[in-house]
Amino acid sequence: MTAPSDWRATVRFVRPDRAAADRLASALQVESVREAPRSAVRVRRPGPEAVVLEVTARDTSAARATLNTYLSWAALVLATERAAGGSGASADGRDASRSR
Repeated sequence: MTAPSDWRATVRFVRPDRAAADRLASALQVESVREAPRSAVRVRRPGPEAVVLEVTARDTSAARATLNTYLSWAALVLATERAAGGSGASADGRDASRSR
């Protein structure tokens, strides 16, 4: 995205351990390097268990589409971890490993 953006969103994910955060960051980072004409995404690791997704977009439609896409990918990572018996979130969105 080359034009200035008017819309910004930040999503912070906190995972139960470094390995779970690594898996989430890796899945999101792969896509964040792609050029998009109306939005840009940055994935940061501010701590060992945290992943931050920063979205900037030219308009509300681009912001919504980008957020929906990345949140869907994050949900897929969590669902895959649950199915594999890993550290995914429970059905209500809470971290399953912390609610026990």
